[in-house]
Amino acid sequence: MIQLIINGEPQQFECSLNLQQLLENMGLQNKRIAIEHNGEIIPRSKFPNYIVTEGDRLEIVVAVGGG
Repeated sequence: MIQLIINGEPQQFECSLNLQQLLENMGLQNKRIAIEHNGEIIPRSKFPNYIVTEGDRLEIVVAVGGG
């Protein structure tokens, strides 16, 4: 088990995973989002290769449209 801090809340996962897998696990894979990983904005193109590990801090922002 690993623990991540996501939007200020601790969450546990079975093992280390990449950002794409994390989004799938959270049901956010088809959303327009931005992710900050330990203070660094990660481009969407790097999600499949960007591994998160124990204690990482993530801020995930979902874009919403409207007007």
